[in-house]
Amino acid sequence: MSVLPIVLVHGIRLSGACWSAVREQIANERPSTTVDLPGHGTRRGETFTLPGAVESIHAEIDRVGGRAVLVGHSLGGFVSVAAAAGDPSRVAGLVVAGASCTPTRANTAPFLLMHRMLSRRPDGGTRISGRIFDAVLPGRVANDVKNGGIATEAIPEVVAAIREFDLVGNLARYPGPTWIVNGARDHLRAEEQRCLRASPQGRLIVVPRAGHYLPLAQPVAFGRLIQDAAAGTETALGHR
Repeated sequence: MSVLPIVLVHGIRLSGACWSAVREQIANERPSTTVDLPGHGTRRGETFTLPGAVESIHAEIDRVGGRAVLVGHSLGGFVSVAAAAGDPSRVAGLVVAGASCTPTRANTAPFLLMHRMLSRRPDGGTRISGRIFDAVLPGRVANDVKNGGIATEAIPEVVAAIREFDLVGNLARYPGPTWIVNGARDHLRAEEQRCLRASPQGRLIVVPRAGHYLPLAQPVAFGRLIQDAAAGTETALGHR
């Protein structure tokens, strides 16, 4: 029996390197790959646009066979929803983590404030950002994040691109199985019930005592969740 590959999509400022620990957890079960969104990781300096980000995801899915389980965290969650809605045939199943709140002007304003504050630093805020990740993530994961590069400079373009993104409408347009995953303490879970109701095959998972960085802070638990989602998708599809 063949297995569906996993495509992992990172959050704002990060890169595909942040997923190394998660990928290790699923390596014995199924293949996985990552995407660097425009303006991030190996693509720093490129302009971030939502269509460009969706194109990157579709291209990576095509590279690994044309169909995959798509997993996105934070910004990666919004972009993954857009990618799944744009071409459901490529996305066998969808896991959306830390992205259950429509990105409005009000709730994206703090990101612009952070950008302004960090950009005043000679290093663009890299050292401060690194210390924050050291404090909230396991040491190995924090090092992966820092080694992949922290693209604070991409924030304004990202915010401009995703403000008013129709999260609920795009979830409704994706007919496949969707896992909406949030830490109980995640500030971006405000519309999770709306997201659940909109998803034709939605399931909501809330992890107690976890925050926004659940996928990176708890890579073992999140890796198991991905495996369960992928296996459930294969069972539902009769995938062989």
